[in-house]
Amino acid sequence: MITANPFQQRKYPSVFALSVLLLTVAVFFLIKNAAVSRVVVVGDGTSFSDDVLDSAMMKWELCRGPTAVDYIPCLDDFAAIKKLKSRKHMEAQERHCPDPNPTCLAPLPTGYKLPVPWPKSRDIIWYDNVPHTKLVKFKKVQNWVRKSGDYFVFPGGGTQFKDGVAHYIEFIEKTLPTIKWGKHVRVVLDVGCGVASFGGYLLDKNVTTMSFAPRDVHEAQIQFALERGIPSTLSVIGTQKLTFPDDAYDLIHCARCRVQWDKDGGKPLLELNRILRPGGFFIWSATPVYLKDEAHRNVWNAMVTLTESMCWKIVAKTVDASGIGLVIYQKPVSYSCYEQRKDNRPPLCDHKRSLNSSWYVLLTNCISRLPVDSNLNWPKRWPQRLSSKPPSLATEPDAEEAFKNDTKHWLALVSDVYREDLGINWSSIRNVMDMNAGYGGFAAALIYQPVWVMNVIPIDAQDTLSVIFDRGLIGIYHDWCESFNTYPRTYDLLHSSLLFANLTRRCNIRDVAVEMDRILRPGGYVLIQDTMEMIDKLSPILHSLHWSINVYRHQFLVGQKGFWRPSVADIEH
Repeated sequence: MITANPFQQRKYPSVFALSVLLLTVAVFFLIKNAAVSRVVVVGDGTSFSDDVLDSAMMKWELCRGPTAVDYIPCLDDFAAIKKLKSRKHMEAQERHCPDPNPTCLAPLPTGYKLPVPWPKSRDIIWYDNVPHTKLVKFKKVQNWVRKSGDYFVFPGGGTQFKDGVAHYIEFIEKTLPTIKWGKHVRVVLDVGCGVASFGGYLLDKNVTTMSFAPRDVHEAQIQFALERGIPSTLSVIGTQKLTFPDDAYDLIHCARCRVQWDKDGGKPLLELNRILRPGGFFIWSATPVYLKDEAHRNVWNAMVTLTESMCWKIVAKTVDASGIGLVIYQKPVSYSCYEQRKDNRPPLCDHKRSLNSSWYVLLTNCISRLPVDSNLNWPKRWPQRLSSKPPSLATEPDAEEAFKNDTKHWLALVSDVYREDLGINWSSIRNVMDMNAGYGGFAAALIYQPVWVMNVIPIDAQDTLSVIFDRGLIGIYHDWCESFNTYPRTYDLLHSSLLFANLTRRCNIRDVAVEMDRILRPGGYVLIQDTMEMIDKLSPILHSLHWSINVYRHQFLVGQKGFWRPSVADIEH
């Protein structure tokens, strides 16, 4: 006997049957969604559903082309470079940022592994992490870098360092004892730095050096330097000002840096004069100093004429036992020499620069004006200058109190929270960037750790970069709506405090996240202090990049980048 289906015996289902049907449908969808849906819960209970995560999962793709592994968006916009009307002034090595910002991810080099830890990395790095051999071939006899098995080895040689860079550094101080490495001279700029061995060895003297070079035929100089754990950035003296404040560096060094200083009425040297502290030194270690043939004599004579017109005084000139010579100039501390010049060329600039005025600003052919009471403005000796009142601190009545409170705040936060509570493996960290540095308090609190910090002052923030240099720290201006001048995988930790509220008024937070992913090494960290609103916006984007993320105390986001890169399967999915 076959029993009829009761649902077929009635024209309309019963209330009970309808409930069963609805429950069945609901269970079906719950089971279906359970297979593809998840809730991500981070450190303090903040959660993100798939609806939020999927909105950030925007088909990440790998960058393509011959420079993809080492892609630097604002230096690799070949379409813009191709359209340049001139390349006489190194315009091709200056910034040309694509619009819109690229959102592809730089692939990893084949065989990439966690970097050699500091301090061993100063002398040896993995070949696979920076697999470029041009410098080995070009500079073979000068001992810059050697290939040895799985490693690159840096013996401390260089074009001008025939007896090694350590000997060269000692030779400079013997030539002019006033320099007093690490006491009187603390912050140095090395122009055309090669692989930055000069700056690397000055670290032993408590000197922090900003080493810079362009991205040019000497492949990957700055990438080598940063892989070694030495402060460095990509830059060029072309048509635009360097992104540093006036009166910043205690000493500037150039060893065969191949800059034509007297070009265009001396604009390149006048730019060094702008960023050199009054009373500061310029060391020129170059063939015109010590070679006597006509071509080098002509260059030397042009340099003499230019430096005398700028009131730079030669305080030392010598040749060492290896035949390498150098001359040391000193910038004046008062206007007296300028006023006594018979010919007012180059002229004094009309006025002291405005704040943040070196971002995309053309070079000038005038002499930068001195700060008020410049003869009193040399900071105290290191390490006292780190915590003493900076000469460039604003003159408002509450400025000094604000500076002191900022220093105390960061000392406590770094000691009690950053180094203890956030799960960061500080022993793996060497290259650090503070994306919104303020007075440099975060860097100052880390000063006795084996790290260095690139202090970034955003162009729309309060200009405190001069204060940072006065403290004996280094930094740079930048607009985070654009890409930073560094290679991929060059920082171990990126820190920001209350950066994103202002930033997201002008640009897409996703673009900033992509840039952080580009410049951070696999295994590296981001440490972000911000509002929960901003953390809620950033977290799913970072998670879509396969970073591990945790949120602490409803104000600190810690993200760690892994080795994931998108594949064809990821894109199709």
